[in-house]
Amino acid sequence: MDIQSPLKIIQFIRGGELVSLANVPPSRTLLEVLREDLGLTGTKEGCGEGDCGACTVVVGQAEGGRMAYRAVNSCIKLAHSLDGQALWTVEDLAATDGSLHPAQEAMVQCHGSQCGFCTPGFVMSLFGMYQNHVCQGKAITRELAQQDLSGNLCRCTGYRPILDAAQQMAALPPVKLDEADLLSKLELLTPTSHRLDADLAYKSPRSLAALLEARAAHPEAQLVAGCTDVGLWVTKMHRQFDQVLDITQVQELRHVEHYPHHIAIGAAVTLSDAFAALVADRPQLQTFTARFAGLPVRNAGTLGGNVANGSPIGDSMPLLIALGASVVLMSQRGHRELPLEALYTGYRKNVMAPDEVLAWVKVPKPERPHPLPGGEGKSQRAPAPSPLRGGEEEEVNQSALAPSPLRGEGWGEGQELLRVYKISKRYDDDISAVCLAVNLQIEAGAVARASIGAGGVAATPVRALQTEAALTGQPWTLQTVQQAINTLRTEFSPISDMRASGAYRSEVLGNLLQRFWLESQGLQQINLESFVLEEVTP
Repeated sequence: MDIQSPLKIIQFIRGGELVSLANVPPSRTLLEVLREDLGLTGTKEGCGEGDCGACTVVVGQAEGGRMAYRAVNSCIKLAHSLDGQALWTVEDLAATDGSLHPAQEAMVQCHGSQCGFCTPGFVMSLFGMYQNHVCQGKAITRELAQQDLSGNLCRCTGYRPILDAAQQMAALPPVKLDEADLLSKLELLTPTSHRLDADLAYKSPRSLAALLEARAAHPEAQLVAGCTDVGLWVTKMHRQFDQVLDITQVQELRHVEHYPHHIAIGAAVTLSDAFAALVADRPQLQTFTARFAGLPVRNAGTLGGNVANGSPIGDSMPLLIALGASVVLMSQRGHRELPLEALYTGYRKNVMAPDEVLAWVKVPKPERPHPLPGGEGKSQRAPAPSPLRGGEEEEVNQSALAPSPLRGEGWGEGQELLRVYKISKRYDDDISAVCLAVNLQIEAGAVARASIGAGGVAATPVRALQTEAALTGQPWTLQTVQQAINTLRTEFSPISDMRASGAYRSEVLGNLLQRFWLESQGLQQINLESFVLEEVTP
């Protein structure tokens, strides 16, 4: 620990009361603080890497004048990132008279617990669902329950009783938090981490200017933006950081901004919110985005952090590459923009200078077909977006943008035909062995444009340039696809590891392109995404 870097006091609200913690090292996790410092042993440690959900807690933050509740993994969340927020653990749910919260009572009534080790995590995920759905008058369907509980694993129950409990909560006597009181208490908390005149070990600036100033002054500090990967460096590699620079409270970077031709996703936007913005423009991405880890990881991790981290098996990058996304890098010296795939130079290496941060991810909106003079039905490329995010572009009505379907789902001449495929050993809450995103535009029966991103096949996320060239300008026929499949299988030399062999990855790449072709011809129910859970009445 660098003795020249003082430790700030962490302040948060728990159970309606202020909690202040001093002398917490910057690398200490929230789970360690809960169990070892506060004696709150109801929260369990299972995997220590955000995969099992036994350590799930719920954090709350004021957003737009109301509370936002997010279930997160405390095992990989740094304790200092809780500063200025609210926290609920499994000890906080029962009333003072001992009556159980609906999230707990439903588990009892539906026999959702056996050995009990995973139960606190499930209960906290259910509590998050209760606040975000039941308290808002929204129904919890079987499909929603499975999606929101996908980050919690259980070896005993087989999940059916727990899914029953998720739906049973709404039938129990309601319990509501006093949000007005909570918001007033949070407003009184004054985070100390914005003070740049103090050389604090854990810095969490509140403005973009303060972030860039801190980065220029401390280029050696570990940048964090959700810690869903850096947290594993702490828990699994036992790394310690003398200085941490947390970007998640930078107000300018906590928003998704909409413009006529693109959206700008701030680097501090959570994966949940970033994916929601992508799905609003492209509804066909809903299933894929729900498979990106479990909900607690998506609630904590950020799209900017996932992109900057640059893991070759990070699922968001192949999709963003296929969408033609770019990144905006910023420092006190100015900003620059480059295609996302140009960010990487090698395994977890990139072109960012020591004083730069990744500030925004810019994603073009779907192209809609526009008639051209003398060429009815052909598409017309929209004007190029502005260099950054400026206010000169007006917002557009997102509901006016229809999905971009494949054939069999409303084929449209000149429309964007997009699919992204994830292959993993486990359908939910798992890391990809291979990820392939295919984005084509077909005009007059030929491929007018091809954009393909791949993950798990090289040292970095990559664009399949040779395969794009093999498709572009060719008739959209089985023969063209078969030739492109051969090109795609030989374009990369993937390694063999614990998730898949190199030969398997190459073979699957081609198979996924074939799946895209079959789906474009209207073939349905050829993958697990077509399976829909039947609704069950509790």
